[in-house]
Amino acid sequence: MGGSHRMLNNTYSDFFMLMSAEAEAAYQQEVCAEGYAGFRRLLDGLTEAIKAAADADIPNLERALNKAGRLFPEPVQFSPSWACIWAELGATLAAKRHVLSSIPPAERTGEWQVIMDNPQVVQEVVCYPGLDFHDAAYLYAYFRPQLEKSEYIRLQKIQTVIQELGS
Repeated sequence: MGGSHRMLNNTYSDFFMLMSAEAEAAYQQEVCAEGYAGFRRLLDGLTEAIKAAADADIPNLERALNKAGRLFPEPVQFSPSWACIWAELGATLAAKRHVLSSIPPAERTGEWQVIMDNPQVVQEVVCYPGLDFHDAAYLYAYFRPQLEKSEYIRLQKIQTVIQELGS
């Protein structure tokens, strides 16, 4: 009895450690019994793990996403907004893998920014300046799958900055 309550306290790390079919079934049952809140905790854990992921974490996260999709094939039952959540998280993880494999660790220092624009539409350019590499990599990975036709996204390292404050 006590074990089942412990599991709900830290859904994601317990999920990540599930090894046996029995443990998976018990976890699945608990999350389904708890409903929205339990599933939300799993999604938040997966999202945070993707955000924090370093190069070596990607294969384990890919396996974790596959397992989550297998245990919860119909996330829409928890919320209509989650109908495509596995595809969305998978696309974000794939974009993060692409960034990490494209930029060697030695080149990740310094200030980074992410810029998005659609030159065909009159709208503001969106810019996230002053980021460290891992925050910039996650923002790029998060927004990349959502790009509309003719929009672009750029992940850039800043070499030189001149900044003034108005008075």
